Amino acid sequence: MGERLKVFGIVALLGFMAGVVVQLTADYLIPWLMMVLPALVQVRFVVSGLAGAALTLVLVSLWAYFSGTQDRR
Repeated sequence: MGERLKVFGIVALLGFMAGVVVQLTADYLIPWLMMVLPALVQVRFVVSGLAGAALTLVLVSLWAYFSGTQDRR
């Protein structure tokens, strides 16, 4: 039971951190990118797609690290 509770807590913490990253991205990074990047990249779905891809890459990397075997650490 303790191991499951630990995994549940880690998943909850990662979800919380993902929510904070998404909020900060939406508030600060996306508007800044819209001003800095050329007009071609100012299509909102392209910028949102790039942000989503980066966030997914970070989350999958964290999941792979935490779910790896103990021998590799």
